Amino acid sequence: MASYESFARVYDLFMDNIPYEEWCGYLHTLLKNYGVTDGLVLELGCGTGTMTELLADCGYDMIGVDNSADMLEIALEKKEQSGKDILYLQQDMREFELYGTVRAIVSVCDSMNYITDEADLLEVFRLVNNYLDPGGVFVFDLNTLWKYEQLGESVIAENREESSFIWENWYDPEDQVNEYDLTLFIRNDDGLYEKYEETHYQRAYALDTVCRLIGQAGMKLEAVYDAFTLEKPRPDSERVYLVAREQGK
Repeated sequence: MASYESFARVYDLFMDNIPYEEWCGYLHTLLKNYGVTDGLVLELGCGTGTMTELLADCGYDMIGVDNSADMLEIALEKKEQSGKDILYLQQDMREFELYGTVRAIVSVCDSMNYITDEADLLEVFRLVNNYLDPGGVFVFDLNTLWKYEQLGESVIAENREESSFIWENWYDPEDQVNEYDLTLFIRNDDGLYEKYEETHYQRAYALDTVCRLIGQAGMKLEAVYDAFTLEKPRPDSERVYLVAREQGK
């Protein structure tokens, strides 16, 4: 089963602890700091469109790209309710295509960690560079090696009235691949709980590897920040934000 087919139905429910407004405020600050105050912005891995909607509120003309039809279905429902003029495209980040260039591309909530092959990550970066305006900006986050090492082999469970999940996590330090098996129990319209299972894989990348790939893709690395600050990453940073700039095709 593809990632997020079943989980899409309850994704927002289990992500209600994420302060999206604060995350958007930080992302907006980074974009402004690097010269992007308006214009066309693409979100890669937009999921159910929560961040896309918030960035539209900041005055950006938004495009959202995601590979999950189920997640985009929910994003389109939000668009219908809000009335915002957002274009959603179902595309794989490794092969995405646009009709023209954009002022900025963003990707958050560790979407880039889902690119588990280094060659594929380089291809994503090359496509990003290709579709950025001259001097355009790419802002994205990553879960760090340290975070995955701390997760290791662990189990996380959460019980809600509408649904419950069990998250069984394994991290392979040799391959730097994190696997987590999701078991979901989702209440249907009849009040009965249906069981679904999904397996997700994420890759932990060393920062120097990511910085090298940014350069290979033709972009200039502008900064690396400890998430939600303007400070350099710490050894125990769980998440980092990177800012790169287009500098020629």
